[in-house]
Amino acid sequence: MSKLTKDNRTSRIAIYPGTFDPITNGHIDIIRRAATIFEKVIVTLAVNSGKAPLFSLDERLDFTRRSVVGIEGIEVMSFNGLVVDFAHEAGANVIIRGLRAISDFEYEFQIALMNRKLQPKVDTVFLMPDERYTYLSSSLVKEIARHRGKIDCFVPALVNDALIAKFAK
Repeated sequence: MSKLTKDNRTSRIAIYPGTFDPITNGHIDIIRRAATIFEKVIVTLAVNSGKAPLFSLDERLDFTRRSVVGIEGIEVMSFNGLVVDFAHEAGANVIIRGLRAISDFEYEFQIALMNRKLQPKVDTVFLMPDERYTYLSSSLVKEIARHRGKIDCFVPALVNDALIAKFAK
């Protein structure tokens, strides 16, 4: 049985889509994990009409770009529309999704099946964050920050500062 190495396998490009409002240490953990598996990971920030983000798209892009400096093979972009269409246009054949708990799986599984139906050549890969981040979400971080709770262990320093400033008003 031959070993599959980076030199003799098909180029694998993945996208990791999300709103990232804001990016958390859990997101960064998933990005780091994905970067060890795929040659290129495009972190894609969704312009989601169903959500009203706390931070603008430009702010979220800046936070994300600055938070992934030093992780090889990462590109940060935004997209509007269907994730699978963006993946196809970007030449990606994998969508990365993070699973924190069993409760995430049913929702993510349904999306993965629909994406497969829409773009059969794009697979979904589920990654679990480090156990330190299994309970972490952007929504929880914002709620804690809103009540002036300590969040510096959940987000990069620049996001911590931005949340403090946002809720100081």
